[in-house]
Amino acid sequence: MAMQISGVTIQGGMNILPAGGSPSPTPGGVSDGYTSGGADISDTKYSTIQSFPFSSDGNASDVGNLSAIINGQASQSSTTSGYASGGYGTGFSDVIDKFPFASSTSGTDVGNITSARSVAAGNSSADNGYISGGALGGIIEKFPFASDGNSASVGNLSQDRGYAAGQNSSSHGYNSGGHDRSPANTGPVNTIDKFTFVSDGNATDVGDLTINRQSPAGQSSSDNGYASGGWPVDTIDKFPFSSDSNSTDIGDLTLLRTRAAGQSSAASGYTSGGFATPTLLSNVIDKFPFSSDGNATDVGDLTASLQFLGGHQG
Repeated sequence: MAMQISGVTIQGGMNILPAGGSPSPTPGGVSDGYTSGGADISDTKYSTIQSFPFSSDGNASDVGNLSAIINGQASQSSTTSGYASGGYGTGFSDVIDKFPFASSTSGTDVGNITSARSVAAGNSSADNGYISGGALGGIIEKFPFASDGNSASVGNLSQDRGYAAGQNSSSHGYNSGGHDRSPANTGPVNTIDKFTFVSDGNATDVGDLTINRQSPAGQSSSDNGYASGGWPVDTIDKFPFSSDSNSTDIGDLTLLRTRAAGQSSAASGYTSGGFATPTLLSNVIDKFPFSSDGNATDVGDLTASLQFLGGHQG
């Protein structure tokens, strides 16, 4: 399937573009990592869905398209489908897009978030997808995986911020790093927020990343959350799910990049694509192990160099 590229370039520059939310379901994907949407260096938007295998290192292939061009959406994953919610395409979007993991099939519009927004992170429980933070402040929204439908507001983050990464344990969603979106606009933050999947409610600040950063990619093992890259670092941070505490620096990506997608298998974290320098985007798929701390290795390439793309695993 040929890559679908929109011929429309949206004006407004990178400052209005959201960071790709990079959630990871628990306990991670079974067979494949996915990316969705994104933008190239000229700010042209894409609707492409790409897939790469977890069983062997290799390049990604084009397996379908979202229902519209989009970048910077929040991303979620159930056991059977990937979701892309909100983002920015021909304008700010409120669409919840869904595509199946079982076949190379394009996405469909299955619902709406409460209001069109970008700069949000995505989270996934066993039953629901979550959108946290973004241009509307610290709102946490939830939509069900069992049936197609709209999301509903269920709580708030501890502070108004966007450009954050999403991580998931079996019982909680995490929102880490990002950029202050309050009127104070103090810049990148290091906050790790946590909210429960068991009941609706607000998040609490439970720790800090090793450095303030925006647009990191998020990954999750069964025991730990990871934040990889993000402006201005190439660091891989790790924090435990078993206790509320700060993260530690456990390794580095193969190159400094931000606005990348994050994926998680049962054994490894992946960071794909992203913004490397003011004139360079990356197509690299990096992989790092969950079993031991260490640097990432380059294990493949996306079909194109993209930033602000969503990350999924199935």
